[in-house]
Amino acid sequence: MSQSGMNAAERKSVAGLSSIFALRMMGLFLILPVFSTYAHGLDGAALHPELVGIALGAYGLTQALFQIPFGMMSDKFGRKPVIAAGMVIFAIGSVIAAISTSIEGVLLGRIIQGSGAVAAAVIALTADLTREEYRTKAMASIGITIGLSFAVSMAIAPMLNHWVGVPGIFALTAALALLSILVLYFVVPDPVKSSHHSDSEVTTGMFKQVLRHNALLRLDIGVLILHMGLTALFVVLPLVLANPDHALLAQPEQWKLYLPVMLLAFVLMVPMIIVAEAKRKMKKVFLLSIAMLIGASLLFAMLHDSIWWVAAALLLFFVGFNTLEASLPSLVSKYAPAGAKGTAIGVFNTSQFFGAFIGGVLGGFLYDPITQNFESVFFVVAAMLSVWWMVALFMPEPPYLATMTLHVEATDPEDAGRLTRQLLAIEGVVEVLVISEEKAAYCKIDKKVINEESLMEQAAKLV
Repeated sequence: MSQSGMNAAERKSVAGLSSIFALRMMGLFLILPVFSTYAHGLDGAALHPELVGIALGAYGLTQALFQIPFGMMSDKFGRKPVIAAGMVIFAIGSVIAAISTSIEGVLLGRIIQGSGAVAAAVIALTADLTREEYRTKAMASIGITIGLSFAVSMAIAPMLNHWVGVPGIFALTAALALLSILVLYFVVPDPVKSSHHSDSEVTTGMFKQVLRHNALLRLDIGVLILHMGLTALFVVLPLVLANPDHALLAQPEQWKLYLPVMLLAFVLMVPMIIVAEAKRKMKKVFLLSIAMLIGASLLFAMLHDSIWWVAAALLLFFVGFNTLEASLPSLVSKYAPAGAKGTAIGVFNTSQFFGAFIGGVLGGFLYDPITQNFESVFFVVAAMLSVWWMVALFMPEPPYLATMTLHVEATDPEDAGRLTRQLLAIEGVVEVLVISEEKAAYCKIDKKVINEESLMEQAAKLV
């Protein structure tokens, strides 16, 4: 994502905060393709095999519970102290998971890992350090970084597991968390002033509006099912690949599967995103992507004893998954009322984390290591994804509108009302919310009619 238009301080801030996100998310993603085979060998796992899946998804529960409170605490106690505290908590959880020899100890570590839920605070700091006009680009850069960290983690995790084992990966995630604190204090500038930004943070007064929004609720349900499916899938997929009855691919060799699949999935995702956005075929691409996930889950269920069919299913899954991961936040932004995007994203992210937890629980209880009933997990995932496809089928076409924030000098409700009327009079501006306390105008614009630069030029002439 181009950062053109940002000044040097903004580019430095976005680079530093993106790296913090990447370091933290790698700490979570690295464990995904290697955890199940390791966890089933821990003390207590034979007696309570369901705890393997629960431990894999447990971080999602505490992430969901704490991410909004952490964002609010950063308003009160400062962004950097709250982010640093969250990363220390994450590191402590990682160390506990690394030194534990029982499934219960690893479960505790995963719960503590998720408790360091700093995403909302990092987003708030990004908003503090960027001008309103370039905030969307900054957030997009962070989103791309998260996507890349996921792809890299999936590719290198099997190699890391071969070299240092899963305890070593947990120890590495602790080191990455502590490294991110150094980046936070020595690379990321201090904000001149921290203030609330409705386009980036949760605004409690907007919860009712967001929770009653039909299309946003459908997206919340969708992302919950998406991450439920991903986590449930990885409760059993590593076991499928390492299954001695079929000997598909030894774990140290699994990078040879994940690396080309992730690279090819990324390449194939790009034209789908272009068609969705540029050709305004968002709903069709959205439904196609969910259908890909359903097809992949059915292939896993019926043909998981063939490495070639597993590879085909994995590619199909990640083309759909990556497309949805890239387009879902964009859809939230399109549907969200002006000024409510931060709240809508907060609810969306909470649903995502709950989905990861539910997926771990579901996979843990469905899979029986004695009968090795892999297909039961895959069929249930396919069924849940089919429910999502039906929910999405009746979703209205998204409004193809971009969100843009302008700095304005509104000092009272009268000023806010006057500026709202003036901005709405500009062709291509569809919706406006001026919040005088934030000195910001939140606009929904049709980029085929007006672009950001043109709007900025015309807005600068308003008095």
